[in-house]
Amino acid sequence: MRIDDLYHRERRPMKAFIAQRLIDGTGNPPLENAVLLEDNGVIIGVSRASNGIPNGAIQIHCETLMPGLIDTHVHLAYTGKPDHGAFRSEASETSYPLLALRAAKHARETPEWGFTSVRDMNAPGGVVIDLRDAIQSGYVQGSRVKACGLGLSVTGGHMDRGGWGDHISMRDMTLPCDGALGFIRGARSQVKRGADFIKINLCVGSRRDPLDTPYRQEMTDDEIAAVMQEARHLEKFVAAHTSGGPSVKTAVALGLNTVEHGHWVDQETADLMAERGAYYVPTLLVNERNFDFPLEPLPLGTRQWLEKSREDKWVSLGIVRKAGVKIALGTDAGFTLPHGSMNARELELLMHGGLSALEAIQAGTQTAAELMQMQNLGSLEAGKIADLLVVNGNPLEDIKVLQDKTNLRVFKDGLEVRA
Repeated sequence: MRIDDLYHRERRPMKAFIAQRLIDGTGNPPLENAVLLEDNGVIIGVSRASNGIPNGAIQIHCETLMPGLIDTHVHLAYTGKPDHGAFRSEASETSYPLLALRAAKHARETPEWGFTSVRDMNAPGGVVIDLRDAIQSGYVQGSRVKACGLGLSVTGGHMDRGGWGDHISMRDMTLPCDGALGFIRGARSQVKRGADFIKINLCVGSRRDPLDTPYRQEMTDDEIAAVMQEARHLEKFVAAHTSGGPSVKTAVALGLNTVEHGHWVDQETADLMAERGAYYVPTLLVNERNFDFPLEPLPLGTRQWLEKSREDKWVSLGIVRKAGVKIALGTDAGFTLPHGSMNARELELLMHGGLSALEAIQAGTQTAAELMQMQNLGSLEAGKIADLLVVNGNPLEDIKVLQDKTNLRVFKDGLEVRA
């Protein structure tokens, strides 16, 4: 007896997507004049159009068919206002229920722009872990979500900066940890809360003059080693906010899975990343976003750091790519970036950094799915979930067609996403 019969579910008609070109997300050349068959949210076959279409299948004709896109670095609970201070004020002035509802709005809007899955990199109070579960349960509609809960940071570090009045007490915005045992407890507490992976804040840009070492390690080597060992016990990936320098190499050697940002990655570190299978999420867009606004109000050291990182990130991307490191798409949406409407610009920037259109799309589909340990997503193959992007245009000739949602029809689990 079929599961559908057991639960008396009404089966949806099969869909046949008939595409002039099919980009499967694996980096392979496109399949011309292709047909993809979808049945109840699952891809059941990909073939040439000449192989025929089953009777009764709903036919959807399109110029380009590709997998739904995946953003591996977002902050759903935040609005993306360009004011850097908004990241703090939004959390301090907004209750958890309202943060959760706002995150749900962002998760609902993101697929309209072609991104059917996201990885959330910190949210106060575990609200995005709960949002993930609500989406999985069908309570609300939105992108698939992987969430870390709270990012782990040393006291006073990148995600635990001071500046509050002495009478102010903040909790559950991030998770300050100190010492090896502190980071072990931090990792365990977030996995207990339901985290899919662990985020650490390894190092931060120093924003100082001279800029010969524009990064500063925050976690000690012992803290890094402890959280990596605990992650292995917990069977969880570790993602690290990084700027660059020796701490990144140390963390990769100890088992770091994903290097986030990484403006300064040298050849030795890149070779080690390739050897150990670590992923690189360069988040090019969030750095470029700083230059959409006047820099004059910022302190001189901050301006110099932003300008240097803007130049040097392309060098690091080239080194990492040449070393054969797996590159995944991530934007940092929610931090000075709106959700959805700008995410596809990261593809254009990846190409500016030397990736081909096929490689950039692979970074935002198959490689991103692998990084997020979502083996049933990311490519158009039989047995995979039918997260599909129907495109009016050819992104291999003009990647910018993916930045205009009027060019897109988006299907998640085989169902069309409606605004």
